[in-house]
Amino acid sequence: MKFSEQWLREWVAPQLDTQAIADQITMAGLEVDAVEAVAAAFSGVVVAEVLSKEKHPDADKLNVCTVNDGTGEPVQVVCGAPNVDVGQKIPFAQVGGVLPGDFKIKKAKLRGVESRGMICSASELGLEEETSPGILVLPASAPVGTSFREYMQLDDMTIEVDLTPNRGDCLSIKGLAREVGVLNRLPVSGPEITVVEASIDDTFPVTIEAAEQCPRYLGRVIKGVNVEAETPLWMVERLRRSGVRSIDPVVDVTNYVMLELGQPLHAFDRDNLQGGITVRLAREAERLTLLDGQEVALRPETLVIADERGPLAMAGIMGGENSGVNEKTHTIFLESAFFAPLGIAGQARSYGLHTDASHRYERGVDPELPAMAVERATKLLMEICGGQAGPVVETVSDEHLPAPRIIMLREARLESALSKRLQPDDVTDILQRLGLEVDKQAEGWSVVAPSWRFDVAIEEDLIEEVARIHGYNNLPVRRPAARLALRPANEALLTQAQLRNQMVARGFQEAVTYSFVAPDLQAAMLPDAVSPVLANPISSDLSVMRASLFPGLVRALEYNLNRQQTRVRIFETGLVFNGHLDNLTQEPMMGALVCGGREGEGWNSTKAQVDFYDLKGDLESLLAMGGAQEVWRFEPGEHPSLHPGQTAQLFYNGEPAGWIGTLHPQVRAKLGLKVDAVLFEVRLDVLSQGEIPAFEPLSRYPEVRRDLAFMLKEATPVQALLDCAKTQAGDYLKDIKLFDVYAGKGVAEGYKSIALGLTWQHASRTLNDEEINQLVDSIITNVRAELDAELRG
Repeated sequence: MKFSEQWLREWVAPQLDTQAIADQITMAGLEVDAVEAVAAAFSGVVVAEVLSKEKHPDADKLNVCTVNDGTGEPVQVVCGAPNVDVGQKIPFAQVGGVLPGDFKIKKAKLRGVESRGMICSASELGLEEETSPGILVLPASAPVGTSFREYMQLDDMTIEVDLTPNRGDCLSIKGLAREVGVLNRLPVSGPEITVVEASIDDTFPVTIEAAEQCPRYLGRVIKGVNVEAETPLWMVERLRRSGVRSIDPVVDVTNYVMLELGQPLHAFDRDNLQGGITVRLAREAERLTLLDGQEVALRPETLVIADERGPLAMAGIMGGENSGVNEKTHTIFLESAFFAPLGIAGQARSYGLHTDASHRYERGVDPELPAMAVERATKLLMEICGGQAGPVVETVSDEHLPAPRIIMLREARLESALSKRLQPDDVTDILQRLGLEVDKQAEGWSVVAPSWRFDVAIEEDLIEEVARIHGYNNLPVRRPAARLALRPANEALLTQAQLRNQMVARGFQEAVTYSFVAPDLQAAMLPDAVSPVLANPISSDLSVMRASLFPGLVRALEYNLNRQQTRVRIFETGLVFNGHLDNLTQEPMMGALVCGGREGEGWNSTKAQVDFYDLKGDLESLLAMGGAQEVWRFEPGEHPSLHPGQTAQLFYNGEPAGWIGTLHPQVRAKLGLKVDAVLFEVRLDVLSQGEIPAFEPLSRYPEVRRDLAFMLKEATPVQALLDCAKTQAGDYLKDIKLFDVYAGKGVAEGYKSIALGLTWQHASRTLNDEEINQLVDSIITNVRAELDAELRG
């Protein structure tokens, strides 16, 4: 936002120089990017009047003029501008003057005719970047002989402010003046804005179909407008100093009011409108040619201003080419509306556009401002272009307008945040000067935020306002206190860093995916999952919170496969979300996915592909880090994302803790994957549990081992056999291992041979055969009774 210092001082006049004002508003949170002079340095230029004009005797494109520069004697000057004419007031550079670029004015002869001075154009005076087509013509009231710099008030500065997105209220002279007034305890007085009484009865009907996006819309018909009138030089200059180019008086007035008050306006050619104005969302296949000539295909979520023929403008962004004001316009329909920030946010950028209007509406425009802006623009238009105004037509949906925000500011909370106690009267004064309604109460202040402050919604916002107006430099400086004592660490817990390092050591790479996923992907993998849907997602492909790590890992697999990475080993840690917002659970998980070859490419590597047991081994290495593998169990299970016959549910002390399995073929087909993948997901809270190692003396007595092979039904899990054997193996069982699984010749169909190696050892004596045989017999008897299994001969 650029603004003229002189224009600002018409609203509020602090006793500060330019740099002090810039420093002050910067410290108040409105960062100043640049302070520049509004015009280049020049001297010796005065206001003069053209007295005569004759053709140059020896040049078709030159004129010989005499001008009155206030010195008492006419001055002869040769001028090549096509628009010079008798009676004009013009800027005249006298002999001895210096123009921008150190161009000195001297007496000269042009084609044999003496010229003593120079009639200047705007570009020659450094008021325009592009070369002007002719000389600068001044108003007839310009006093002859007056210094041109003084007359144009060119000893002015342009201050450019880089506003943060939350301070849309300062995108106007009014808003900036309000801030400067608050900071300096000065009154702010802008131009008097009065109601322009209607002199005609002409109106144009307005209907709002999208009240949520546009709760308020005002329009006014103005007839007999002279679009060919000339915009006053003072307005052209103020626009220029704000970085806006003058176009025509109607557009200039709407731009001027936007800069002055902060309310974007738009003027339609009334004769090009049919039926009535409708504020609605775009319909399928509608197109619009914008004022810049660009044709866009409108999306259904785009808010448009339309008549019965179709869209006229993209609401809050840019008008259409066919309904805009042109040189033939005589009647205009002036629009002033409040568009909700969420209804406009992101729309302009999605079409590759960024306009002054969208910049303001996205940040929030005062919903009470449109009526004032209409009256101000109407008065300026009628002063410049003439015409007759009809009554203002307002359509409003009160239920969709922003409701007043009542916020409680606690005195104790303010003192704690600022590390300083402010006098209650000073706090009340600051809040009131900011335009807030304040009610002092026992605990603090009950505050009602003004309509133009969209960013003031919670107690912390009020604390920030008090701090910046009081002055950050006036707050106490304290060095941060730090507790340097070592924090106790629970040695029984594994850190995420240890778990990550283990996965990296086993050849995995860590993936970091979004916490939100595509709804169709989550539905394909977790059809019964319930998780929050984002109100304003980054994109439609990232619109629901993930209920599992599986969708993100699978999406990462797709990304790698599409880039010819056939061997993928990735893992991730992060939160998953289940339930609606009112009963949402967030659970930290660790997940992993493997796909492709078991070994990396090499001259001695095999072509074997990874399978369920490869990833299970990786997972078991994580479980072993806690030192209590006996509390973990794998049991067959069913998961919608995993293969029915290659899925296991993981239990910790009997509680569900995770899943491992091969990606379900149907899910793989839906996602278009042509390769198998194996995944696991485990709760981090239980995965981090462990036991502190404790030393046990080594036995000096020999171990005793017995190997037993049982014939089990194929459906019987090996874990059941291990559990059954352990219950009867006694207190001295040191180890039990599965060392052979066999099915085939010599084994009945539907059965499998499972061989276990059992090792016993006593700490203080040698175990004898009789003891061991009793334990073995007990194991065999229990296995036969519990599992219907037989000892293999």
